[in-house]
Amino acid sequence: MNKLIRPAAALAAVFFCATAAMADEALRRDAASLFGRLEPVSPVVLASPEVELGRALFWDERLSLDGKTSCGSCHFARDWGADRMKFSLDARGEFTSRHSPTVFNTMGQSTLRWLGDRRDGAHQAEGSLTGSLGFSSKQAAVAALSRLHYADLFRAAYPNQAEPLTTENYGKAVAAYEATLVTPAPFDRFLAGDDSALDARQKEGLRLFVSTGCGTCHAGPLLGGDLFQRFGVTREYWQATKSERIDVGRFAVTKKEEDKYVFRVPMLRNVAKTAPYFHDGSVERLDEAVRIMADLQFGRTLDEAETAAIVSFLDSLTGEVPAHYTRPRKLPAE
Repeated sequence: MNKLIRPAAALAAVFFCATAAMADEALRRDAASLFGRLEPVSPVVLASPEVELGRALFWDERLSLDGKTSCGSCHFARDWGADRMKFSLDARGEFTSRHSPTVFNTMGQSTLRWLGDRRDGAHQAEGSLTGSLGFSSKQAAVAALSRLHYADLFRAAYPNQAEPLTTENYGKAVAAYEATLVTPAPFDRFLAGDDSALDARQKEGLRLFVSTGCGTCHAGPLLGGDLFQRFGVTREYWQATKSERIDVGRFAVTKKEEDKYVFRVPMLRNVAKTAPYFHDGSVERLDEAVRIMADLQFGRTLDEAETAAIVSFLDSLTGEVPAHYTRPRKLPAE
């Protein structure tokens, strides 16, 4: 009797494994068509003079009105390039108007910031000089760069320019450094063919993420970052988020009625590490943010098991903090 049962059990086990492998492959194909993989940055790129300049500029607190604020002051390594505070303090001692999103993986987006009012990383970085870093003018920023002996680093980064020390090149260099802050994650290994990179609940969460419709807006390798959508399709967003202030979104930039409460769809890379959530940091927990999004955008109520599965999948988007996301050991004039 046992001799008959064992082959049958073994055959069933083989069938189960084959079925699971087929299901994983189908899930991988669907995910690959909606999303995409992140690849590590080449060491050659990391060692380029432009990136080395950008790293110094990104972390140099002296390049600010108060001499204590840098780009890194709103984007902490402990928060995976974001800020755990709802709003960040700038060099004028004032709070930013919206929550600081992560700087990791951002250069793959079509626009930047919650309103998409920066066309790329260079535009954002150059604008920060007279924005959050507090300089009264671009000329004042250039004077500070000269005073801190950055001229040689700018010449090394842009050797074919007669006058390389400019705010435009400041923006380009910072953006070049930010472009290296890429964080491949277990999800990327799954897309590359490693079935063991995600556990069973994460795979179920991925299926739910897709079937619920989340991938419609949170698409591409970054799972978002390219589209603009109204926050609150089924009802006003602040009814669910309990926001302290109602933000009109892109209407503030375009003055078009159809842009009221419209924001750039945030990417979800490292989202499990970048609380609080939404443009105003109004929600502290990722599971709550997931339930709110299902409600506001799709009119769907997720149960606890569905929410937990999606959160588990989102955790698979967490990569390592880049080793070079630190202040250089030595800055010019130190």
